[in-house]
Amino acid sequence: MRTVLLVLAGLLAALLVAALGGWLLLRTVLAPLPGEWAVPVGWGPLRFQAGVPSAVRLATSWWGGPLLHGRTLDSRHGRLHFVWVDGALHVRCAPCVLQAPGLGRDRLQLEEVDLTARRLADRLSGEFSAGTVGGRWQGELADGGLRLRLDLPVTPVADVYALFARDLREVGRARIEGQLALQARFSLPGGSLAVVPRLEGFQVAGLGTEALAGARSTCSRRPARLRPDSWLARAVVAAEDQRFFEHPGYDLQEVAAALARNEQAGRIERGASTLSQQLAKLLVAGEERSPLRKLRELLYAVELERTLGKARILRLYLDNAPWGHGVCGAEAAALHYFGVRAHELTAGQASWLAAMLHNPAQEAQRWAATGQINLARAQWVALRLRGMPRDAKLALAEALATQDWTPRWAEPGPRAEQGDAPLPAGAAN
Repeated sequence: MRTVLLVLAGLLAALLVAALGGWLLLRTVLAPLPGEWAVPVGWGPLRFQAGVPSAVRLATSWWGGPLLHGRTLDSRHGRLHFVWVDGALHVRCAPCVLQAPGLGRDRLQLEEVDLTARRLADRLSGEFSAGTVGGRWQGELADGGLRLRLDLPVTPVADVYALFARDLREVGRARIEGQLALQARFSLPGGSLAVVPRLEGFQVAGLGTEALAGARSTCSRRPARLRPDSWLARAVVAAEDQRFFEHPGYDLQEVAAALARNEQAGRIERGASTLSQQLAKLLVAGEERSPLRKLRELLYAVELERTLGKARILRLYLDNAPWGHGVCGAEAAALHYFGVRAHELTAGQASWLAAMLHNPAQEAQRWAATGQINLARAQWVALRLRGMPRDAKLALAEALATQDWTPRWAEPGPRAEQGDAPLPAGAAN
């Protein structure tokens, strides 16, 4: 028995020494170089900082890759399965959770994502796929981090939406046409993001938005019935969607700019919703701020463009937009804040109201407390009004700085025009 115990103790000691030696070797191999992107890793009480480029080099090397073959690793994105075949590392994530700061805190879940990676010196390349959607990627280990380029070839939009069919009930009944192609360049960690999307022939049918053609306001018994050339309609377009009359329900330039800005900030700082998308949010998609809601909102916006047209979309938006303090709709807002009908608003008053729409609850509270809203934004709106000479715009913006518009209501607090039903505030992009 003594001999057996000695043998077992010797084996245990040998295993501990081997494990410790392997740990020290791994720690040495993955130690970050000066200025290199590093993340914390550990096993039990043992912790150290690992350089991400060093880890990528190890995982894609001729000797490190085979060590990963057949292994699995639990990560914040899901369980990763590794296979090494013909000098390439194959990674399958199933189910796979994707999260980008530029899309908010909510995450997207896909049934499976597959990725291959090959490395030649510090250059990387490979393929990616999810369902029937796939493309190629390239990368470079440089400046202590990663520079990546992703290329999605021309792909049916319906195939992209099919990836989220489990969570988007509309995908099952909508007829989605069109093709999407995409190029994206970004650097990690915390670098720039540049996205160049191309969307052609995008059409949606089957969601029933034609029923909204005769719809009345959901929050006011007094529709404004404003013409597109009214001051408030012009000011709202200037404030919320300057290319409203040109785009097909979505604005790819704004989408690319917003993604880049939000990714850099690590949170949503800039919206890219068109007025058509905002109307879809107000009437159908709901207030939930998530990538899935944005995908749903886009479907409805594209169909609304076809079934209702620009003039009706603009009128419905004006009749349903929240303006803070429980005030909803242009007519109620004009009466509540200025004591006039919506069509009687001056260019200055219209610019003032339109400037509130990016955050109506906050601006109404500011106005009640200080007698002012965000003056810089109101001037920005005035300078972008259509159908007004440049000199007149400059004069209007200057006048806004000296205008004293004391709130019409007697006391701060929720109040709606008599006969109006309030809608929850918060229609920012």
